[in-house]
Amino acid sequence: MSSPNLLSILIFIVSAMNEGAAHAHTNNQTTWAKRVEKGNEVITTLQFYFHDIPSGPSPTSVRIAEAAQTNNSSSFFGALVMIDDPLTVGPDQSSKIVGRARGLFGSAGLSEFSLIMAVSYVFTDGMYNGSSFSLLSTNEVMHPTREMAVVGGTGLFRMARGYAIARTYSIESTGVAIAGYNVTIITYVYSDHTHG
Repeated sequence: MSSPNLLSILIFIVSAMNEGAAHAHTNNQTTWAKRVEKGNEVITTLQFYFHDIPSGPSPTSVRIAEAAQTNNSSSFFGALVMIDDPLTVGPDQSSKIVGRARGLFGSAGLSEFSLIMAVSYVFTDGMYNGSSFSLLSTNEVMHPTREMAVVGGTGLFRMARGYAIARTYSIESTGVAIAGYNVTIITYVYSDHTHG
């Protein structure tokens, strides 16, 4: 009698797994993003890598302004940089690009290298194509792990709130820096994600 019950349970588990896999496939879910609806709220977790490339033949970050004392400052206080940095699935620069980080950051620490960031993370992959979230926060870049505030967004991230945890993956002598991001975003369920 216990064998038929065990068989029924196994059949149920296998069909539930297949249904879940089919559901994930039809929603264009990707390995770098997970979306869970909970009542009126949606919790999205994203994991990607941010590549800041200030040198070489195709820089993605460029200093656009600086204060008179910036070059005499150990923290580059007063420097302002514009970015259009790639966001990838993995840490390798040849990894699949899922979006771009576009905006600016300024060196805001007098004695330690600390950035103030106003950056939109614009996605180009899967169901998040065209959606973005924005950070407005300090970034203590010399700390191995730091937390930043998500303050808004567009598309599927409309009315976003949340946080991003960034961990330094590597910093090269050329200035190229790679950071891993784990982002948790809370939004609301909308019937139409493209129009107000």
